[in-house]
Amino acid sequence: MMTIGTPLMWALFASFVLAALLVDFFAMSKQGAHKVSIKEAALWSLVWVAVSFVFVGWLWWYLGGLEGNALADTKALEFVTGYLVEKALAVDNIFVFLMVFTYFAVPAEFQKRVLMIGILGALALRAVMILIGAWLIAQFHWVLYLFGAFLVFTGVKMWWAAGQEPDLEANPALAWMRRRMKIAPDYDGEKFFTVVDGVKMATPLFVVIVLIGIVDIVFAVDSIPAIFAITTDPFIVLTSNVFAILGLRAMYFLLAGMHERFHLLSYGLAIVLGFIGAKMLLVDIYKIPVAWSLAFTVVVLAATMWLSLRIPSKGRPGGAYPFRAKQAEPSPRSAPLRRP
Repeated sequence: MMTIGTPLMWALFASFVLAALLVDFFAMSKQGAHKVSIKEAALWSLVWVAVSFVFVGWLWWYLGGLEGNALADTKALEFVTGYLVEKALAVDNIFVFLMVFTYFAVPAEFQKRVLMIGILGALALRAVMILIGAWLIAQFHWVLYLFGAFLVFTGVKMWWAAGQEPDLEANPALAWMRRRMKIAPDYDGEKFFTVVDGVKMATPLFVVIVLIGIVDIVFAVDSIPAIFAITTDPFIVLTSNVFAILGLRAMYFLLAGMHERFHLLSYGLAIVLGFIGAKMLLVDIYKIPVAWSLAFTVVVLAATMWLSLRIPSKGRPGGAYPFRAKQAEPSPRSAPLRRP
């Protein structure tokens, strides 16, 4: 498969991501467990967005001097479109994280560590899935049609599910964990395992980590085909995905209290996924320009966000999810966090 990524570019990109993660880890460990303020989240969100556009600016400049402005313009546009689509899908991802945290009543000071582990898992998962997807497309062209049909199906499913409150209690992974392991009734700091009355148990934080990992897998399955509809260049696919994910933790704390304000966003995402799926299905009949895809995505997302602010939500007052962690009895064999 054709790609602009040279060994030097891949090495520079990998070095940058590693440095960024180390900086983030250092900042997190230095601050310790604490509640992230809106100001701190906004600052880090701006930093990650700025870094992403610095990268695409460097990519445009580098390719322009190496291959010419036409290729540089195309690849920069592909990166920005992919980045925007992945960022928009990440917002929906964030609202699911919020549901999980609310259901288990995760203390605000512990959420930061959970998100960081989730981001690391998402980065590794995306890298593997992108490499597999790129190989499949290079070997079997018809896979594009499969991805396109899946995106259209996902868009329709998202449209019908929009506005409905997810029922985490019915989640099969949560039910399986409750049957297979002992879960402590209370948190023990940021530990994943603890000992209660001489019995080793998983803490509720461990359960949250597992569920966040499952959420990462589900959203990766949706987002990877979406980016391949924009470009099949593995370098652009991976870099746009990674830069969209790197700022996920800060964006969560920035948007956590705003999920009801953007209650129509899921409808916009459903339309975007349907459009991208249709684009992939038509790839051998008519190739929709990347600039059109970018314009369509921006217009639809901006319109749904504007309408969300204009049209009041019909959800619960205050936008709170109905899930709460039960105060379990102090029994080592009890199955905590079950709803009565």
